[in-house]
Amino acid sequence: MQNGDLIDLDVTGVAHGGIFVGRHEGRVVFVPDTLPGERVRVRLTDTRKKAFWRAEALEVLEAAPERRPHVWASAAIDRSPDERVGGAEFGHIALDAQRALKERVIRESLQRVGRLELPVDVHPAGADETADGTGWRTRVSLHVDEAGRIGPFAPRSHRVVETPDLPLATPAVARAAADLRGAAPGRIDLVQPADGRVRVLPRPEGGRATAAPEIVEERVGQRVFRVDAGGFWQVHRLAAAALTETVAESIRRTVGELDPDATHLDLYGGVGLFAATLGDAGGPATRVVSVESDARATEHAGENLAEWVGARAETERVDRFVGRLRADASERERERLSRGVVVLDPPRAGAGRAAVESIAALDPRAVVYVACDPVALARDLAIFAAHGYRVDGGIRGLDLFPHSHHVEAVAALRR
Repeated sequence: MQNGDLIDLDVTGVAHGGIFVGRHEGRVVFVPDTLPGERVRVRLTDTRKKAFWRAEALEVLEAAPERRPHVWASAAIDRSPDERVGGAEFGHIALDAQRALKERVIRESLQRVGRLELPVDVHPAGADETADGTGWRTRVSLHVDEAGRIGPFAPRSHRVVETPDLPLATPAVARAAADLRGAAPGRIDLVQPADGRVRVLPRPEGGRATAAPEIVEERVGQRVFRVDAGGFWQVHRLAAAALTETVAESIRRTVGELDPDATHLDLYGGVGLFAATLGDAGGPATRVVSVESDARATEHAGENLAEWVGARAETERVDRFVGRLRADASERERERLSRGVVVLDPPRAGAGRAAVESIAALDPRAVVYVACDPVALARDLAIFAAHGYRVDGGIRGLDLFPHSHHVEAVAALRR
């Protein structure tokens, strides 16, 4: 068969990345915009590989009971595949079924990549989540093409698709996006920090910042974090609080009381969110080091952690920092590290073998791993397991990205 051919496909599984799995005469076919239990008509888009093909869904022939009208009309299956927006791959699925699929993706990634059998559960971001899972994005990136069109990219492309609405965004961000006009080609970021006012940050192609970035404040409970308006902060309006509580609970469950005289590490620490979680668990004298490669984020982390006399923020790549500690730490520092807790929140690629092996060599009492990619999590947990660290209590998933395939997962490991 060739690209462009139409086939009818029974969908049986889900793959990481918001793609679903069907089979045609024994061959695996990956296709978006459907779900297990459906029969769909698809158009083949990539038949080059012997192992699998790719396709785009055109029509639902037999719908699964979990299918719902898409929360974002611009992404619905009744639109031409070329005109569908990306970023809401699960928007046609009931919310509880979305979370069940995310549990399945995490569990199957652990089994396939990590050879690990672990319980997994995925929960909403919090009690204040909207009933339909919309209105949560406080940060949105839109793109501007050469014709001046403004919108998200189509899935797996750099083609801008204009859309009249952004249902996953907070109402204020959605209104600000609707008012955008006449932007230069490139990107536009919309950011709504804790004060509620949306910042519009144009990022034209090839443009350079000519002014110091605005510093905004974000809040987790009563605690304030300073961060650049265009810097990294969790996207879901409830995410920072949900992750803080989940990490704190993981520490309590795994080690009980945190030893304030030990040395604790917050790796890939950003502006110090989890370093502050460690500080709150150990008290005002807690020794905690936040490590982050971005110098601006580290600068803010130093300010955000000022109330802890034993806290400091380091600008360095994590693999280099923990590798240097592994090689050069004094006997006294090693003893403190062995009584400490390491929290790591790596980017989508994961921490990687060098960083994980160096962390394990420091012999911390426990590790709390916050992951945004289940495959990278599975790989890194397998490396930790080979060095004597086992997951304590299973994987806690947080649905911080409703209607997309993304999911956050937290694992506590005990030596």
